[in-house]
Amino acid sequence: MKESVIRSLEKIDLESETLCKLSDAVWENPETAFAEYRSADLICKALTDFGFSVTRPAAGIETAFSGRFGSGKPVIGILGEFDALSGLSQQAGVAEKKPLNPGGAGHGCGHNLLGVGSLAAALAVKEYLEREKCSGTVVYYGCPGEEGGSGKAFMARDGVFDELDCAVTWHPWDINGASYEESLANYQIAYRFKGISSHAAASPHLGRSALDAVELMNVGVQFLREHVIDSARIHYAITDAGGFSPNVVQPQAEVLYLIRAPKNRQVQEIFERVNKIARGAALMTETTMEYDFIKSCSNMIPNYRLCRLLHEKMSEIAPPTYTADEVTFAEAIQKSFENSANPYEDQLGRYAKEDADFLKAQFGKPLFDFIAPLAQRIGDLGGSTDVGDVSWVCPTAQILTTTKAALTPAHSWQQTAQGKSGIAHKGMLYAGKVMAAAAIELIASPRIVEEAKREHRESLGGEAYRCAIPKDVRPRAIAPK
Repeated sequence: MKESVIRSLEKIDLESETLCKLSDAVWENPETAFAEYRSADLICKALTDFGFSVTRPAAGIETAFSGRFGSGKPVIGILGEFDALSGLSQQAGVAEKKPLNPGGAGHGCGHNLLGVGSLAAALAVKEYLEREKCSGTVVYYGCPGEEGGSGKAFMARDGVFDELDCAVTWHPWDINGASYEESLANYQIAYRFKGISSHAAASPHLGRSALDAVELMNVGVQFLREHVIDSARIHYAITDAGGFSPNVVQPQAEVLYLIRAPKNRQVQEIFERVNKIARGAALMTETTMEYDFIKSCSNMIPNYRLCRLLHEKMSEIAPPTYTADEVTFAEAIQKSFENSANPYEDQLGRYAKEDADFLKAQFGKPLFDFIAPLAQRIGDLGGSTDVGDVSWVCPTAQILTTTKAALTPAHSWQQTAQGKSGIAHKGMLYAGKVMAAAAIELIASPRIVEEAKREHRESLGGEAYRCAIPKDVRPRAIAPK
């Protein structure tokens, strides 16, 4: 690695205490989608203090923002998140379930680390641009509402990422590696039915049940599941059952649907079929139906060239090592979910045989301290991420780094408990260095940028990005009514 890059990465070490305290402060102020006011304030202040030009809000979203440094091409984006999850409040540093605020939010997906790790990367790139006085721009994006809100999709819809040549990001995980994976596109829609209330015993014939309409819609969708592609997923939750009085014909009811499929166009096709079922349920019950399109997110367009670059930088920068106390803590966390399956077993077929054998030999460790080989074939993330929307706009790739005990479930109290640990801090700073080194390489080597762009065009196959969210739909806070 060049001396100029090493000196730039040293900036992360020099500011490590400040960065870890900032991550802890975000952890201590868990806020859910589009309500991350305190977290956004904290990160924006840090960006300003570090000399970035901060723009807030972005795309009209109060908790979305950007921090910019440099000028000219290439423009490299580094994506940060900072939203928490409801119901995952938990004390830090303990291996048993102990909510700080029962029922409250908590950082059960590590986004306190994600946002600050990306800031660390942007800081090191800024250091490089200042010293080398070369053409290039780094933009840190504060992206709210990833959990169920698809903040990046709203930002992409409004053109926030259009100037980018490439984007990189990361996610706290239990392993170190470049993520060469696809994700599922999705739509989230609320279906609301209106009927007529009536006494359910004395005059049921005068009532028109909105709850009946919801139930008939759910039955119709259940039969639809046999007739969609195997990889599609259709989830639902009844969010308004019409009240608590069974002796009243319920005059209103609502059901929330989340439709997923591997490609945007497949989600659109299923959405249109679900709409027909909803209209049919309203017709059968003589109620009225309207739907409320809440959000969408696109499938991920993997970029092998960027993944390869990130993997190279991971290999050049030594991953963290752990103290005896950190290993002991990881082992204690593991005991709280001893029956967890190993999700990596099913992914071994993506790797060359020697790489698969290497991975299998590592699976018994309490902490995955190795760097996973770069997969030969695209994998299936199995979920959705709004990073997918950015990946339609420009070449995009992400890494995972070890911030928790091996096989810790995501979206769990166990992950919240580890969010302020030395393990988490080390993984966060490591991620910052790897992303920074990759971004600096992109700035110094326009050829790699062009190679990534060429692959991106080929992957899109002539398709253009189209955000499914209607222009008049705005992001909304996601919280229980």
